[in-house]
Amino acid sequence: MQARTIQTRTIRMSFIEQGNGPAVLLCHGFPETSHAWRHQVAALAEAGFRAIAPDLRGYGLTECPSSVDEYSLFHIVGDLIALLDALDVPVAILVGNDWGATVAWQAAQMRPDRFHGIVALSVPMMGQPPVPPTRIFPRTDEAELYTLYFQEPGVAEAELERDVGQTLRKILFAASGDAGPRQPGDQTPNPFGMVSRRHGLLGALPDSMPGWLTAADLDVYISAFATTGFRGGLNYYRNLDRNWQMQAAFAGLKVGIPALFMTGERDTGLAIPGMRAIVDAMPQLVPQLKENIIVPGSGHWLPQERPDIVSEALIRFARQI
Repeated sequence: MQARTIQTRTIRMSFIEQGNGPAVLLCHGFPETSHAWRHQVAALAEAGFRAIAPDLRGYGLTECPSSVDEYSLFHIVGDLIALLDALDVPVAILVGNDWGATVAWQAAQMRPDRFHGIVALSVPMMGQPPVPPTRIFPRTDEAELYTLYFQEPGVAEAELERDVGQTLRKILFAASGDAGPRQPGDQTPNPFGMVSRRHGLLGALPDSMPGWLTAADLDVYISAFATTGFRGGLNYYRNLDRNWQMQAAFAGLKVGIPALFMTGERDTGLAIPGMRAIVDAMPQLVPQLKENIIVPGSGHWLPQERPDIVSEALIRFARQI
């Protein structure tokens, strides 16, 4: 597995890659880096593919622009196209988890000429809402949805960067299958739920080490976020309304390439009321959806929690394509 950093026509990008053959581009989520795909990079290479996992804009050793408005989905998709061009890769299968899945769905709509298959984990394809997202998210006098808590620059950064190791342990554990079963509307501690105005995001989360993460792997993440902070990743959330405005051009457009969707049975997103109906309705928006897989006992970090299951599904899908 090789780590590289190159200058593309958009930004300087860092990535890990391994193998030769048809390209598979893997996009991580928040708060992760390319290290989240360590298991799949090796498995795909062994299966005869060229696996490429970048640190997305604002993460790891990839460039971190200072302006909030430089983190729209259109910027991120542009980075992926620029990376493929810099590596002389004409087409690739695109894989994403969490925010990486959102990026992947957008890229599948925008550039089906460059991505001939998509695998999305945790975040399903959804139609455009009638109003900007921040007008939909719930808030009360006591709490607000985490996406609203992330909106004001500097607020979430101050809490998350106070103790980077503790922040990562809490978020990675609480959103994983290790935190236990979840039902829609339950009160299981959830970093991607309602945030107390008094105690912040981390206050109610247990400080536990996930069983699927080694101390060495956690150190890789700690080193990355101790260097960059969390601002880059948080800026993705600060572009939700801007993305909504620009996505008006794609309203009603279906994803026209083969697709696979996977999520964990205990994923925090799947516990959102109405989310299972959205997942079940995806074939209306994704006519070539090949499989819709729910992994028992797993949470939000499928590539790390169930690496063998994810790798097997990716390889099966890639060989079909």
